[in-house]
Amino acid sequence: MTTSTDSFSATLSGLSPMSLALAGAALAIVIVLMLALLVRGGQARREQAEEAMERAAEADARMMELLRIQSEMQGRMAAMAEVFGSRQSELNQAISQRLDGMSQRVNSTITEQTKSTHENLRKLQERLAVIDAAQNNIQTLAKDVVGLQAILSNKQTRGAFGQSRMETIVADGLPIGAYAFQQTLSNGSRPDCTIRMPNGAPPLVIDAKFPLEAWNAIRDAGGPELAKAASQQFRRDMEIHIRDIAEKYLIQGETQDTAFLFVPSESIFAEIHENFEAIVQKAHRARVVIVSPSLLMLSIQVIQAVLKDQRMQAQAHVIQGEVANLMDDLGRLDDRVRKLQGHFAMAQKDVDMIVTSADKLTKRGAKIEALEFEGADAGRVPDESAPASKSVESRTGLLKLRVVDDE
Repeated sequence: MTTSTDSFSATLSGLSPMSLALAGAALAIVIVLMLALLVRGGQARREQAEEAMERAAEADARMMELLRIQSEMQGRMAAMAEVFGSRQSELNQAISQRLDGMSQRVNSTITEQTKSTHENLRKLQERLAVIDAAQNNIQTLAKDVVGLQAILSNKQTRGAFGQSRMETIVADGLPIGAYAFQQTLSNGSRPDCTIRMPNGAPPLVIDAKFPLEAWNAIRDAGGPELAKAASQQFRRDMEIHIRDIAEKYLIQGETQDTAFLFVPSESIFAEIHENFEAIVQKAHRARVVIVSPSLLMLSIQVIQAVLKDQRMQAQAHVIQGEVANLMDDLGRLDDRVRKLQGHFAMAQKDVDMIVTSADKLTKRGAKIEALEFEGADAGRVPDESAPASKSVESRTGLLKLRVVDDE
């Protein structure tokens, strides 16, 4: 410490007076600046204190306002709590009433649902009984189908089945005498059915000998090669059968130019047109039409309509005569109606005359009601301006009647 003081004293003694003056001035400036900074710091602290006091006052005012708002909120909350309490009681009462009503409705609904369930169960039992009966019928039908398959396994019985179905359709659609079964033609052939056409046209021939065994071979084929071979065999059988129909049953002047080949199944008919288009085209060229049961029924209905039209044309003169008789009857009816109209007119005239007479009688009755006794007019001064009246004296002379003429 002594060494430092000595060195500092040596340093000062080494400085010039000018340097000492400058150093003292600088030190004075530093002291002045420090004093200014201290004054400004005091002012800043005073301003901060004033701002803090203002903020405290504002905080107190806000706190008072918050307390006031809190008191108001407490009052409103109390009022709302009271209102909510009353509303809660009303709501509880309404809810209890609705719950009671809903309970009653639910109970009634459950009761009705129970009744409906019992009724549905009863109906279900009835339907199950019907289903059981239908199942028994199906079992019986399955046995019949097995028997039918056994029947169709034979070629002759299979042909008889197709022919019987064709005969049923024709017999149901046409009247007796409009068709014939197994009729012999001039060349000795016997088609399954011939239908007589109207206006003396040649009959239409229907053949029901469909090669069903070749078709069943396609169905029973176990692989693609077997199915292809069965299809070729079916195509050959169909072509041979179509050629036989064209050669045997299409006779010029004796039969129609077109014959029907009956297929006893709609599904077989559809598959032939879908998978064997060449057979269908060849049949058309040979003037042989392949028909299913529905197409045959439709053709029979068309023929029936043509036959009915022919019968109506044959009976046209009878219809014309009946129409003429009807017109005569209509003329006589018109004359009688006109006479009856004249009678009604005369009766109306008589009624009008009777009404006129009734009106006259009514007027006479009114005049009689206007008659008065003479004694009632004894003290009355006669009026010269009054119309003259006619006096009628009775047999006893005591009563006089006055008749006033309205005319």
